[in-house]
Amino acid sequence: MFQKTKLRHNFQHNKSSVFGFVFLLPTSLFAVFILLLLACNGLSVFNVNLPVPAKSSPETANLLPENLPGNKTVTKLVSSVMYAVKEENPPVILKSHLPLPQKPNFSMIPVDKPLIFRPKQTRFSRQIWRTLRSGTKAKGFSSKVKDFFQNSKCKSRFFMTWISSIESLGDRELLSIESVFKSHPKACLVIVSNSLDSKRGSVVLKPFLDKGFKLIAVDPDFDYIFKNTYAEVWFNRLKKGNVDPGEVSLGQSLSNLLRLALLYKYGGIYIDTDIIVLKSFNNLRNVIGAQSINLETKNWSRLNNAVLIFDKQHPLLYKFIQEFGLTFDGNKWGHNGPYLVSRVVARVTGRPGFNFTVLPPSAFYPVDWTRIRSLFQGPKNEIHSKWLRDKLEQIRRQSYAVHLWNRQSRKVRFQEGSIIHRIISDCYIFCNSPKSSLYV
Repeated sequence: MFQKTKLRHNFQHNKSSVFGFVFLLPTSLFAVFILLLLACNGLSVFNVNLPVPAKSSPETANLLPENLPGNKTVTKLVSSVMYAVKEENPPVILKSHLPLPQKPNFSMIPVDKPLIFRPKQTRFSRQIWRTLRSGTKAKGFSSKVKDFFQNSKCKSRFFMTWISSIESLGDRELLSIESVFKSHPKACLVIVSNSLDSKRGSVVLKPFLDKGFKLIAVDPDFDYIFKNTYAEVWFNRLKKGNVDPGEVSLGQSLSNLLRLALLYKYGGIYIDTDIIVLKSFNNLRNVIGAQSINLETKNWSRLNNAVLIFDKQHPLLYKFIQEFGLTFDGNKWGHNGPYLVSRVVARVTGRPGFNFTVLPPSAFYPVDWTRIRSLFQGPKNEIHSKWLRDKLEQIRRQSYAVHLWNRQSRKVRFQEGSIIHRIISDCYIFCNSPKSSLYV
């Protein structure tokens, strides 16, 4: 009897254990599942993949071995300057040195992957891309310019660029042309422009030719102008869509490059179309102008490329073109222009093989862009009238030219008795000027 009771008790105990195991099994499995998930997650978080080191590419700044004859140094800035403006945030100057130039070996330049960029299809961008297409076909450029210089017996060579529509050429641009011939009646002026090299362009420029001035507008042959320079490589990549033109106007970028390549190939004087020439440049050679100086150190804080005067194949021009091709950035205003020449000059100053002069701001930029509108204002009272007279006298005494900074002053009209009014009155070569669109 006792054994039966014990068996019954064991049976009841085992039955309870079985039922307990059955009821607890799902919970146990769920707990195990949670533990497995936590373990996997921990592995994914703490797992570190070490990448295989890629082959290091050579620095673009040291791609080309270069050598230049001579042992000349850079002439330092003479700072007898008034009206110079200290910049609050001067550009950062890179300290790395680029090697001196010799004939480039373009096979060493890395080729980009075929990543295609398409500029925004605005009216202006379509005009620029038409210029690119026409520029690859303008094979008469070389012979036209060569014949022009040979037949004209130029005392000095001036270059301008106009990569825009003929409708955009206004009285200010024509005034700039007038000022060149007013100060340099025996000069030759080449305007590199596909829109002015046309029947309509001939009508616009005819009054100068009728006066006997030596002037020609030529559709650019970019392939010829950029040949055997870093510009050639950059331009070929641009045509293939392997360069992002960026947000800055492609026309502006091309103008920044064209002026460098033209002077490198021919030598002479480049001026922007918003430069008013006041006196002869004939005593200037291998010159670039400071836009501003640091009033504490008296050293230049920024240069500008609106006026460039250089001999053919000057090494500094080579370095400018090299910097453009290797560091082009179409999304930063000034990066390929004023900031570019500032970066390069800062690097080569004091190095042998270069010979150029940095002129103070008074030479070409007597008024900074932040104050240019003051030159368009007429006298408000006797004190202001005296200031205008003194300022005008100083500009006439110290300056070779005045930059009108069209980006800031294009829509500003000068007032009667203003400094600009008096300056441009001296620049007219046509009796039936003035130009009404310049007045208030």
